Amino acid sequence: MRPDDWHLTDEPREFREWAGGFLGSRPALHTVLLTVLDALCSRGRHLYSDEVPLFGVARGEGGRVGAAFLHTPPFPLHVSPVGGEGAEALVARLAGVGHRLGGVSGEHAAAAGLAAAWQRRTGAGVRLVQRQRLYALGELSVPEPSPEGRARVAGTGDRALLMRWYDAFKEAVGQSAGQGAGPWADARIAQGGVTLWETAEGEVVSMAGVTPASAGQVRVAPVYTPERLRGRGYAGAVTAQVSRAAVAGGAAHVLLFTDLANPTSNALYQRIGYRTVTDFAVWGFGD
Repeated sequence: MRPDDWHLTDEPREFREWAGGFLGSRPALHTVLLTVLDALCSRGRHLYSDEVPLFGVARGEGGRVGAAFLHTPPFPLHVSPVGGEGAEALVARLAGVGHRLGGVSGEHAAAAGLAAAWQRRTGAGVRLVQRQRLYALGELSVPEPSPEGRARVAGTGDRALLMRWYDAFKEAVGQSAGQGAGPWADARIAQGGVTLWETAEGEVVSMAGVTPASAGQVRVAPVYTPERLRGRGYAGAVTAQVSRAAVAGGAAHVLLFTDLANPTSNALYQRIGYRTVTDFAVWGFGD
């Protein structure tokens, strides 16, 4: 593959025209590309920062798209599964236009290949930041015993709580970048995209969000329970409920990511009925 086989644009709608069919052909593997692209198309390309994003597709014979990426600074570039030649060509293409990267994420082999290609090309140090596992819902199994209380969809009266918990979630996972808590809460409330678990006494104790449907897939994110309330089954109960609602809403694929360094969450989601799709990784680049 040659560097010029990678076609670049900074317009999300043009990227969707190029890559929409390719991304929709494997919606589980392309879940991040699909959901981020939809958000940018509906809410503007500066959703995550003032920096201009970059998108690209690799075209083969007949103009057929075989790989794709998006880069929304300050996040790492996210790439679809791509072989070694494709990774080398992408790095050469990006270097040729002077595009800088702080890291890469994607399916584990693709991310590792691109990180290695970037290191060879630039001499930059690379480090593995996080190993993730992508799960897809099989047969839903509600965890037993279920905690007392009920699930409900978050509304406008929950906005302040959602903002606090969104910031707390980002701090817990070490994520400082991204959209602000207010815009995130407003978008999720408008979508009906956050489910809360409320005790019999009316205390809200856990939340599980879900992305808007795209190409038949939705992704559960984020799941958050305040530290003082963990270990009581709230996260499992609210995740099971939001998963059931996604299936009832017509989702063909209900997905979620876990940090492989967290055995508790990995075991929990498997008990609910989530099954491994594949592993992903996040690599950071240094000087």
